[in-house]
Amino acid sequence: MDRFRISQGRLAATIRAEGAELCSLIDADVGEMLWQTGAAWDGQAPVLFPIVGKLPDNTLRHQGQTYTLPQHGVARISRFAWVTTEPDRCTLVLVDNAETREMYPFAFRFEISFAIEADWLVVSHTATNTGDATLPVNLGGHPAFRWPLADGAAKDAHWLAFESDEPALVPRLTHRGLRGPAVHPSGIVDGVMKLSESIFTTGAVILTAPTSRSVVFRGPGTPGIEMRWEGLPNFGIWMRPPGDFLCLEPWLGMAAEEGWDAEILERPGAVLLAPGAQLTASYRVRVLAAEPA
Repeated sequence: MDRFRISQGRLAATIRAEGAELCSLIDADVGEMLWQTGAAWDGQAPVLFPIVGKLPDNTLRHQGQTYTLPQHGVARISRFAWVTTEPDRCTLVLVDNAETREMYPFAFRFEISFAIEADWLVVSHTATNTGDATLPVNLGGHPAFRWPLADGAAKDAHWLAFESDEPALVPRLTHRGLRGPAVHPSGIVDGVMKLSESIFTTGAVILTAPTSRSVVFRGPGTPGIEMRWEGLPNFGIWMRPPGDFLCLEPWLGMAAEEGWDAEILERPGAVLLAPGAQLTASYRVRVLAAEPA
């Protein structure tokens, strides 16, 4: 089975086996809320595992050996198996195999569950170390929502409203896709980021340790998207001009720093799982009704 649709109440979601990727999120009252791909970017909601972002030259170093591990890891380029499929939920799994070990030489089991609970789509991740050596793990979400959120709405009139003010300076990515040494204003004032494509000409905005654990994406008179997350301490915001999408990305981990190029077990921010240990993290999204403009 290539795809499976879950639904409950007003909300329906479709997930595909390739990459365990969410490819549709429909609210019965307002329609499709997920980016449906285009020339600017062919992704929709890639799953990030076992790294978030890039390693220098896409090179993983472990015990004196080198491996080519692409940006965001192996999950987004692997086919998952269906574990359960029910009307309002499903679970998929990726287990290490010959192809993954050529890029990431570790034993693991990685499950992703999608469930509609009330008016929320809940996306849960569980990484398990099934081997006898330490497992270095990062993971995260990368869902792309339509922007503008309604036909005819101005993109530059949209905003993000965070749970807390986020005054900390933030890094930006270099031309190699790594975190640069300089830091910059986040663009968040009193908890609100006013959106425009110009913000993203140099890549993602990376909140390295936000206080917030929720954000609302809105425009005047448009429906909204609310996202909440647990166990994912970092947050990215990204789009690629001129795409009509905005990615809201809760992460555990982020791109490597420019100049870092060492053993993967020494990577800053990696969670080191002992044999038999598990790591769980989740995020949830819901569609909000339009407010008066």
